[in-house]
Amino acid sequence: MKARKLSAFVAVGLFGYALADVGAAMAQTPAEFYAGKRVNVVIGFGAGGGYDQYARVFARHMGDYIPGKPTLVPQGMPGAGSRKAANWLYNVAPKDGTTIAMLGQNTATDQALKAEGVQFDVRKFFWIGNMVVVNNTLAVWHSSGVKTVEEATKKTLNIGGTGAASPSVIYPQVANNLLGTKFKIIAGYPGGGDVNLAMERGELDGRGSNSWASWKSTQADWLRDKKVNILFQVGPKREADLPDVPLLTELAKTPEQKKVFEVLSADVSVGRPFLTTPGVPADRVAALRKAFDDTIASKTFLADAEKLKMDIAPMSGVELQRIVSETVEMPDSIIALVKKAIEIRDMEALAPEKGGVSPTGE
Repeated sequence: MKARKLSAFVAVGLFGYALADVGAAMAQTPAEFYAGKRVNVVIGFGAGGGYDQYARVFARHMGDYIPGKPTLVPQGMPGAGSRKAANWLYNVAPKDGTTIAMLGQNTATDQALKAEGVQFDVRKFFWIGNMVVVNNTLAVWHSSGVKTVEEATKKTLNIGGTGAASPSVIYPQVANNLLGTKFKIIAGYPGGGDVNLAMERGELDGRGSNSWASWKSTQADWLRDKKVNILFQVGPKREADLPDVPLLTELAKTPEQKKVFEVLSADVSVGRPFLTTPGVPADRVAALRKAFDDTIASKTFLADAEKLKMDIAPMSGVELQRIVSETVEMPDSIIALVKKAIEIRDMEALAPEKGGVSPTGE
């Protein structure tokens, strides 16, 4: 009897200590929590592309503005147009604020369209901020001889992309389905840098999507030497320095097409977004959002961005949270139109033995 009482006493004591530990952790301020910590910055795309560049440059500075000054460590997790990273962030990553990520701007649209493989709810992520709101573009190599969408309806062009649900596949596919272009889509490249290299080598005629900001920061010499022709841009209005390139919405031939193009254009507002996992305490979320705002306004970061010709046009985490939530909740009638428009009818997966990955980008 005494042994049983002693055992019960010990169990209660251990349970009490466990509760005390949890309470202590919850009582930590963000500065106390992050002091001496490592924060992993997961990038949902391969090295060398615009997402990768933006995330890595920002990560070099953001740690100075998070309370406790943790060490930020970027790490690539490409696959499925960043869906692999999104699933990992939602289901596997620690839910304590020690993991942040940069995902694709179409992540919310993926969920709204019930894309295959989506295992996350964007409304439960905590969105920290968007580095830049800038139009996307579809571009072809100068030697293709194609300079307009109309010319692309008369000639077959090999267009490179990443995951099957990424804009780099969706844009040329929608153009094929609704505008009559003859793009042969080759998906499965790990990242935009790989697509660029394939274009230089003559393996591809074009790239299905790249932001205008990324073209200017990573391939400024191509623009200077007119090595790529921009066929259309995707966004709410024409970029000031692309005044003669039509918007995708301007190419619509019917009201239904315009609705589809408007949905795809809305993704641009998500831009280059940082976010963290569900379950992070509110004070840490607030600290990360403030750190984002402070970093994006800092002279040292902006000097780095200027050297690399990176466009910076930020959006707050609160506004970003609202946009992704509204995207997921778009009417079923609009979703049906978009799903039909992006139906894949002519796509070739890059064979793994050629250095590529599966059609989903994994």
